[in-house]
Amino acid sequence: MADEGKPMRHGYTTGSNATAATKAALLSLIRQEAVTEAEILLPIGDRVAFHMQNVTFDEYSAEASVIKDAGDDPDATHKALIVSTVTWTSEPGIVLDGGTGVGRVTKPGLPVPVGEAAINPVPRRMITETAREVLDAYNIKRGIRIVISVPEGEEIAKKTLNARLGIIGGISILGTRGTVVPFSTAAFKASIAQAISVAVEGGCEHLIATTGGRSEKFAMKLYDGYPEEAFIEMGDFVGFTLKMCKKYGVKRVALVGMMGKFSKVAQGIMMVHSKSAPVDFGFLAGVAEEAGVPGELIAQIREANTASQVGDLMRENGCDAFFEVLCRHVCYSGLKEMGGDAEIETTIITMKNEILGRERVDCRVLSK
Repeated sequence: MADEGKPMRHGYTTGSNATAATKAALLSLIRQEAVTEAEILLPIGDRVAFHMQNVTFDEYSAEASVIKDAGDDPDATHKALIVSTVTWTSEPGIVLDGGTGVGRVTKPGLPVPVGEAAINPVPRRMITETAREVLDAYNIKRGIRIVISVPEGEEIAKKTLNARLGIIGGISILGTRGTVVPFSTAAFKASIAQAISVAVEGGCEHLIATTGGRSEKFAMKLYDGYPEEAFIEMGDFVGFTLKMCKKYGVKRVALVGMMGKFSKVAQGIMMVHSKSAPVDFGFLAGVAEEAGVPGELIAQIREANTASQVGDLMRENGCDAFFEVLCRHVCYSGLKEMGGDAEIETTIITMKNEILGRERVDCRVLSK
């Protein structure tokens, strides 16, 4: 086990590795020489170089592989071999698909349409934009086909929730930041506690806790004018963050995040990592019932695949009350975690930065 006193080492997502392998393969195909180092731009703005494990090529196609380093994150895909095969095509443009060990989406409710390879939107964009930049740099008009494979992906996927989510045949190619933030214990908690301490010392009486970088950016616009110190990136550690707020005497807390994680918080789960607990669709059906949602939609919620799918269903059918009730449940759970004596506001947002619901509850409600 890693020393908890040392900083946790970040790794790189399957999306970043697939992008680097694609760049190396494409450069090898164009130059007709083995390119074993590939530098790519991550979504967070960093440029990182990746070393290829193996490169092969001929005049028609090239293949490059890289071993994923997840850093100090207990990731099922750590040390997995990520392979990109790039082939010339007769048609112009860039075609991206998944090969062996990359799952195929079979159920709705995921960010990738049914029938397509489980390569999420940000990695798709990273791979295709990087390939386009290389083609443009060499003034090449020919089309290419990119296939991402993970030879041990089907076996690795057994350690994930992919099968339950309807992703069959392998893993997903993921990542929104490009880096893997360690799912740590002491190190991450210490950073949260320190951030809250700094905020309180700086005079912040109202803290805004977010589950990640995307929700934090949105929260900064929503709570425009608040000092930067007031924003706490709590990640998956919702309960710990709320307890630290109580410890430091914070009386007003705003929670900003998305359906998946806040669906868990609403039912009292305060550690919301994907490995901690599944979304309870029976609970969400109960929330819908409480909100007066029609029975046929409640039945669909019970059979849903993801929390996002439930959110889409409610939104498409104009069931705004569902989100209000869900936000209230998040507030109630948060107040219980803090032992009352506080005010919590919850805002649930979409991946496109749209507000689904927003509610505020203070401790007086719990004492009634």
